[in-house]
Amino acid sequence: MKPLYVYNDELLKYRFNDTHPFNQMRLKLTTDLLTDAGFLNDVDIIKPRIATDEELSLVHSPDYIEAVRAAGQDKLSAEELAKYGLDSEDTPSFKNMHEKCAALVGATLTAVDLVMSDETDKALSLAGGLHHGFSGKASGFCVYNDTAIACEYIAQKYGKKVLYIDTDAHHGDGVQWTFYNRNDILTYSIHETGRYLFPGTGSATERGIEEGFGYTVNLPIDAFTEDESFLEVFKTSLEGVIQSFEPDVILSQNGVDAHFRDPMTHLSLTSKSYEEIPRFVREMADKYTAGKWIAVGGGGYNIWQVVPRMWSQIWLAMKQIDAPSGYLPEEFIDKYKEQCKVDFPVLWEDTLEDFTEIPRRVEISEKNKSTLERIIMYLEQ
Repeated sequence: MKPLYVYNDELLKYRFNDTHPFNQMRLKLTTDLLTDAGFLNDVDIIKPRIATDEELSLVHSPDYIEAVRAAGQDKLSAEELAKYGLDSEDTPSFKNMHEKCAALVGATLTAVDLVMSDETDKALSLAGGLHHGFSGKASGFCVYNDTAIACEYIAQKYGKKVLYIDTDAHHGDGVQWTFYNRNDILTYSIHETGRYLFPGTGSATERGIEEGFGYTVNLPIDAFTEDESFLEVFKTSLEGVIQSFEPDVILSQNGVDAHFRDPMTHLSLTSKSYEEIPRFVREMADKYTAGKWIAVGGGGYNIWQVVPRMWSQIWLAMKQIDAPSGYLPEEFIDKYKEQCKVDFPVLWEDTLEDFTEIPRRVEISEKNKSTLERIIMYLEQ
């Protein structure tokens, strides 16, 4: 079965304001890059549906959904905006917020249904990945938590066990806490330690409670972690988790803000990691979940130099295409180079002239290895 790509231009309308770092123009850039390179065609693209209030309420409280709807119509008081997290610098309210957020959730659920109804075994919806939203409060650029909704939707509608994989630089807190006492949805998050980074959670000792104890797995890695250490921790721990949990389907969140050029985090990954991450997830899906893999986007705030090239690798992995090298398509460069206010990348792979040498490389790698060993010990218990 050929993979499918969920997209339309309506998904670009999830936009807080013109200066906010969360900029969905990255969706169009990625889609255009794949199209101009000949890797994405009209027959691959599925138009998303809009999530219903009932689907949103799988995770979010009815009063919160109504608050989001009212805030999008400028009908919520300042006190209520603050109560629901809709007045912060990170997550301010915007016009027609409910409708635009429901469209984003609907895109993720479209990808879920394509895979779970066997229309395909792999589907990508880059508009999703908003993993910080809580049941009754917006947080960290996220209003509705499409990833948590998707996990609950799979569990309820299809009765399947879900492995949620989160490789965003920020801990997937909203998803973790939603399922912290559950044993049918395992949340796995590898992220920069919360010592200096939002949301400050995601320690290795956060393992779940009650029936969910052991079904939360966190790999907090040190600031300035580079490719080799990240990939060792990721690959070794993830396969152990899969073997232990035996999921029916994988849902992966693919934030690319751990890249060394991302302005909002302190990790030092390059295109090497973003070539390998989705290809390893595909390998795991083909080996352990009969190929069933749903992927969404996530963080990524350097929309010119990082996101389009890194996110493209997810689709290429789904299609079993090796990571390309050399020049990006001329049509793509001509279309966007003049709009870019920074040095426009012209190659698929990173050039590393601006990569800063890390003086604590050995110490950082040893610290990450110690975290990995602790997680392996937990898995063996």
